[in-house]
Amino acid sequence: MEPVLQHLERFSEVLAVSRTTHVSTWDPVTVRRALQWARYVRHIHKRFGRLACISKALERRLQNQWKQQGDSGPAPAPGLANFQALGLCDQLLSLRLLANPALGDASFHYLLQQLFPGPGVPDAEEESLQGSLARLARRRAAIHMLRFNAYGENPVLQEDSLMKTQAELLLRRLQEVGEAEAGGPGRLLSSLWERSPQNNFLKVVAAALLLPPSSPRHQEEELKLGSPKTPGEEGQELLRWLLGKSDVMVAFCRSLPAGLLTLVAGRHPELSRVYLGLLTDWGRQLHYSLQKGLWIGTESQDVPWEELLSRFQSLCQAPPPLKDEVFTALKSCKAQDGDFEVPGLSIWTDLLLSLGSSA
Repeated sequence: MEPVLQHLERFSEVLAVSRTTHVSTWDPVTVRRALQWARYVRHIHKRFGRLACISKALERRLQNQWKQQGDSGPAPAPGLANFQALGLCDQLLSLRLLANPALGDASFHYLLQQLFPGPGVPDAEEESLQGSLARLARRRAAIHMLRFNAYGENPVLQEDSLMKTQAELLLRRLQEVGEAEAGGPGRLLSSLWERSPQNNFLKVVAAALLLPPSSPRHQEEELKLGSPKTPGEEGQELLRWLLGKSDVMVAFCRSLPAGLLTLVAGRHPELSRVYLGLLTDWGRQLHYSLQKGLWIGTESQDVPWEELLSRFQSLCQAPPPLKDEVFTALKSCKAQDGDFEVPGLSIWTDLLLSLGSSA
């Protein structure tokens, strides 16, 4: 029992340090070892959790130890108030490090790799940090569903609570970096774009742009039922970065599903205008094939007619003013193209006919 208590005492100190500027000296190896230690503490929770006599005895010893520490020095780290909290150690450590602006870039990127994993086979015997955060996210999503009606309009957030958790972590980090250094959010986002799995990163960006105004919340504060934090400017910083990176914006509009992009466009008019401009540019790249009887591209990367139509259909199902803006843009392109009414002469005519507009 004594060796176990010593391990818990040392980890309690690590957890306390994770909220201080001392983490600036932590390299990725240190972070990895701290996470391994946290997983060992979680193993203790799993091993003794079903043995009531041992877990209660261990909890009493821990509480007495923490009470003595509180009487003789700094208060013990929040989050280890009882035996059950041991099962959340890796989550608490990760969330505190991600929210700490003193954490170095290399160590921060290592942590993000745990949340933005590339292809790989998960360990069947050990729940990954991503999996544990996903489990936490599912519990938190139920609370959000009750508290925020806006989530009822965002099926993407309902279906992927882990993506929402990643989005909140991203906005939280942008807030911390922005407070610490001017221009920091842009550099952070560019670094994530270059180093993270790009398709997953774009989905997280979209989820972040769909979060309701009262989010994100600091995940650790939610574990303790704390008060919400106002996001401030980090959402707008994310939007400005996205609109300022033409290559990222093209990938964003081309890679993500039409329905998700329609939700984002409906929330952000600046983005909807750029998205609509890209769609019209892609439409101009297609020409009508008399042999095939359809609109085709000349290059392999050209957007197919079916995809173009699907994206316009999704936009036209959005509520005004987005729906009206889409039809106005299509009719303007049709007029500039000769205002033809016969199919096969203008892609804009064919789009409007397919969309059922009385152009």
